[in-house]
Amino acid sequence: MAGKIPEHVIEQIRSQSDIVDVISDYMQLTKRGRNWFGLCPFHGEQTPSFSVSQEKQIFHCFGCGAGGNAITFVMDIEHIAFPEALIKLGDRAGIPLDVGVQSEHTTSNNPYSKKEEMMREAHAYAAEFYHHLLMNTEDGEQALNYLLERGFTREQIETHQIGWALPNWDTLSILLERKEFLLEVMAECGLIIQKESDQTYFDRFRGRIMFPIRDENGKTIAFSGRILNKDADEAKYLNSPETPIFHKSQVLYNLDKARASIRKTRHAVLMEGFIDVLAANRAGVYNAVATMGTSLTPQHITKLKRLVQQITICYDGDNAGFEAAKRASQMLHEERIKVEVAVLPNKLDPDEYIRNYGQEAFTNQIIEKPHAYIAFMMMHAKRGKNFQFENDTLQYIQEVLETLKDNSSPTERDLYIRQLANETNISQEAISAQLRKVVADGAKEQKRSQNALQQPIELVQQKLPKTGTDRAERLLLAHMLHDVNVVNKVLKLGNTTPFIHEEYLSVFVRLVGFYEEYEMADFHRFVEVLNDNELRKIVMEAAYIDRDPENGEAEISDCLKHIEKHRIELEIEKLTHNQKEAEKMHEHRRALEIAQQIIQLRRAVKGI
Repeated sequence: MAGKIPEHVIEQIRSQSDIVDVISDYMQLTKRGRNWFGLCPFHGEQTPSFSVSQEKQIFHCFGCGAGGNAITFVMDIEHIAFPEALIKLGDRAGIPLDVGVQSEHTTSNNPYSKKEEMMREAHAYAAEFYHHLLMNTEDGEQALNYLLERGFTREQIETHQIGWALPNWDTLSILLERKEFLLEVMAECGLIIQKESDQTYFDRFRGRIMFPIRDENGKTIAFSGRILNKDADEAKYLNSPETPIFHKSQVLYNLDKARASIRKTRHAVLMEGFIDVLAANRAGVYNAVATMGTSLTPQHITKLKRLVQQITICYDGDNAGFEAAKRASQMLHEERIKVEVAVLPNKLDPDEYIRNYGQEAFTNQIIEKPHAYIAFMMMHAKRGKNFQFENDTLQYIQEVLETLKDNSSPTERDLYIRQLANETNISQEAISAQLRKVVADGAKEQKRSQNALQQPIELVQQKLPKTGTDRAERLLLAHMLHDVNVVNKVLKLGNTTPFIHEEYLSVFVRLVGFYEEYEMADFHRFVEVLNDNELRKIVMEAAYIDRDPENGEAEISDCLKHIEKHRIELEIEKLTHNQKEAEKMHEHRRALEIAQQIIQLRRAVKGI
């Protein structure tokens, strides 16, 4: 299906893509009354202001103003163009479209530059090439056998497009040049390296098993290569460098494939590396994602918060893994995500544990028996301390109480205070008294923080007034979006500027053009053809409010009168200013003429 996508196909895909189902693929929604709510994925927030109307098939964020329908949501959340969003939703709805579809939106909504597009195409090509070498050539047999002996299945190798890079220095470089990829761009995206000596290029990955790193849309954006020759004097794993399309701090490995499982369970298992995730997959843990060996970042948490209510951290069992698990669990706990920690024994990582103890043990003994957040924090606080020494005992108690003060129910406090008393031989009464002091100190600190924050909150509220004119413009636009006759009626009255604010006038001009092409009201289609995100917010704010169709004529008339009245009042204000200026300049005739104009306008206001 090359060329412009037929309108009836767009409508078919839109009508078969329920907005609650589509958005629930990306984030958690909870029904309250008629609508569904969740934390807005387009700006950081602690209180849900993101609303989805299943009845109207639209979403709107009362915090940042983002809004649209199922198609524009996919465009915005995945930073893809209209045709790509339509293909994605079409696949989801069982209405396949060719990837070659084009439309007027393709270029304007594409978030990637031409150079970034070339980088992504080259990575897709390289992934296919490496995978072909592994699965279909004699050169890849040794690597394939190694993977199968390690427990990888052929299905898993194909699902994750695992490949093999030949030990030659320039195999990929030559192929990329033949495919007319610019080699300097290929070097910038990390596939090849330029020699300083003669400026020629060579392959970055040689003689390695290649693991594609995908973004959350399933596109390959980097690689990790594992050396096969144990005797080679090289790093065991070699990763792509940071590039314009690959930022480690933003990537959650396997999120594209784990999303469905995570959405179903509202639960994710967070691991350190992609090898751990692949091992967990073989054990039947399909909701596992990894941070690519880096610390958990706010960007990772933002992605996870859209999908989960609960996270189980499963990091390596060594000291570094313990410390990383503590930091990650604190960050997730602060974001109000229920967090538990699955602790591995004997300093093993998940892959090693599964190879030593088996897949069933990993699932039953580790993943399904995690430690609660406070229990893990106590375990961490106890590490390296000897309760025969007074300082260690007091430090342990203080660290645990700091955790308990904000993060525990009365029952939990009672439980853990008894545990502390048993472990340290300090009385429960003394520990309880110390906890009350810690809680009191925390309350004082919290009050100081709230006082510091109070002033900015008031300033924000003052910046967001909504006047009667604002409401009238929004309601008038709402009627225009649902009925082309409202626009025609206004134009027949000679009113080509029925709004006060410039942004509403811009929407009105585009809406007139839309009706000239489509001849009927369809605000879903209108918002899809709007390229300006700010104008789209205006449209969705209007589309979201409730109209009274039975009394539509009266509502429209009231809105037009209110807007016209406000327009005259602004003119009066302007003329009054001019009148004062004329009087200051002793231009009495001009001041008199202006005064007469003001009188006429005031009469006009009364007549509205």
